[in-house]
Amino acid sequence: MKQIGFIGLGTMGAPMASNLLRGGFQVTVYNRTAAKCKPLEAEGAQTALTPREAAEGKDVIITMISNDDSVREVFYGQDGILDAVKPGGLIIDSSTISPGLVREIAAAVEARGGHFLDAPVTGSKPAAIEGTLVFMVGGSAEVIEQHRDIFDTLGKKLLHMGENGSGAVAKLAHNAMVGIHNVALAEGFAIAVKSGVPADKFLELVQLGSAGSKQAELKGRKIIEDDFSNQFSLALMLKDLKLASAHSDATGVPSPMLGLAKSMFQAGFTQGYGEEDLSAVVKCYEEWIGQKMGANVSNK
Repeated sequence: MKQIGFIGLGTMGAPMASNLLRGGFQVTVYNRTAAKCKPLEAEGAQTALTPREAAEGKDVIITMISNDDSVREVFYGQDGILDAVKPGGLIIDSSTISPGLVREIAAAVEARGGHFLDAPVTGSKPAAIEGTLVFMVGGSAEVIEQHRDIFDTLGKKLLHMGENGSGAVAKLAHNAMVGIHNVALAEGFAIAVKSGVPADKFLELVQLGSAGSKQAELKGRKIIEDDFSNQFSLALMLKDLKLASAHSDATGVPSPMLGLAKSMFQAGFTQGYGEEDLSAVVKCYEEWIGQKMGANVSNK
């Protein structure tokens, strides 16, 4: 059985590592906050004291880290994983980071005789727990197939997007749409509720009509119930929108809707909603109209 080093045990990483353990893989985990390793130790994981220790001698190293700076530190910093890559070994990075950094790290890994796949995911916390993530992967198709067992343990679908960096680009484009759809849902709620339309009836209309979206399905009821428990934080969505905007600027693609969504999430972050679920962007609209979306619901 493959030996795996798993680095990054946040909202997504911890349940992913847990699923690998249940799938029979030998897993060594590392997290900057060491206490997050304890539940996985109870499931059979080994705990490493440094990223390099987690990576040393492993067939596959998986990283799930929040941002570019933290990824750089894990790869290039003191006790980083880059020099622990063994010839023929694989690094799978499932973080959402800039395509430029992905390509830089891929080249560094390959120069040491290893393989690299950028494999960000969609599905948020519930899919990570259930093992139904969707992977968008950049890198060698041959390497992907050699490690299909890992992806099948963690997710329900793998989409090969092309060469290294293409997975990261796909994730940023995808999350740009997620952010835009969340702002559209919040704005639609505000227009309807401010004029007395019951929020639950409006949501039913959205889900039945042409305005329906995955975000309306996942977040609409949570908004009405004022439930912003974190499945994917507003702060992380803002980070992703900033990365998407920078990539859009670098490639010369006009992105006015992305820019507006980024501004709304920035407003939500500034007002203190960063650690709540991304759907908390609706709170900006609630402040503007002076009422909660769930304050106006039907009696039936």
